[in-house]
Amino acid sequence: MPPAPVKVLLVDDEAPARTRLREVLADCAANLPLEILGESDNGVDALRQVEEKRPDVLLLDIRMPEMDGIEVALHLRHLSPATAVIFTTAYDNYASQAFEVNAVDYLMKPVRAERLGTALAKARVLSQAALDGLRQAHPRARSHLSLSEKGRMVLVPVADILYLKAEAKYVTVKTAAREYLIEDSLVKLEAEFGDRFLRIHRNCLVARHCIREIGKSAHPEESHYLRLEGVPERLAVSRRQYSLLRDLLQ
Repeated sequence: MPPAPVKVLLVDDEAPARTRLREVLADCAANLPLEILGESDNGVDALRQVEEKRPDVLLLDIRMPEMDGIEVALHLRHLSPATAVIFTTAYDNYASQAFEVNAVDYLMKPVRAERLGTALAKARVLSQAALDGLRQAHPRARSHLSLSEKGRMVLVPVADILYLKAEAKYVTVKTAAREYLIEDSLVKLEAEFGDRFLRIHRNCLVARHCIREIGKSAHPEESHYLRLEGVPERLAVSRRQYSLLRDLLQ
């Protein structure tokens, strides 16, 4: 029985690059059975297609607007079974050292058939350690948070988040529409999104642009509070953070 074809999804925001990949894959097909499941020009759609089509391999551009390739790979953790990733990049050799150090396969553009065939033959799912190493080498805040819910991946746009509150081992993500639970660390979220969110308490970060009021309560147990646009309840503010917020908002 002939081997099952390797199912591939192409992701690049530039149409000529996707065309080039199709041509090179056609050259590889004589030595390795392949099936192109489709293509995508952005990260959000790519994740939707991965969940729907379950490719074996994602040929994934790194530099894309809004959601880059590394962020796409990070979100793939919430899909099961996971898809192997081969990055395609126009980075120079110096920048590509990050991929070599983290044992991540990548292809320099323009992609060559021989190199692509070798990469496809050994494609594998990326480890969390490798992904963390790539993000440290190429830091960029995510455009979305992701979680698994009822067997499906949910993407939450960071721009929609009103606050992030740590509760037990989870973080509650509050949007105008609903709440989500994620397992990210509040400390790491603050480090990643410090330009968008402000800490108001040891367990809570709020969206800067949504702050509408800060004040002191007559009730000692509440002390200082904050109100956000779109959130009816008051959020507790620590005494130390209240002083910082007052100075910042003046």
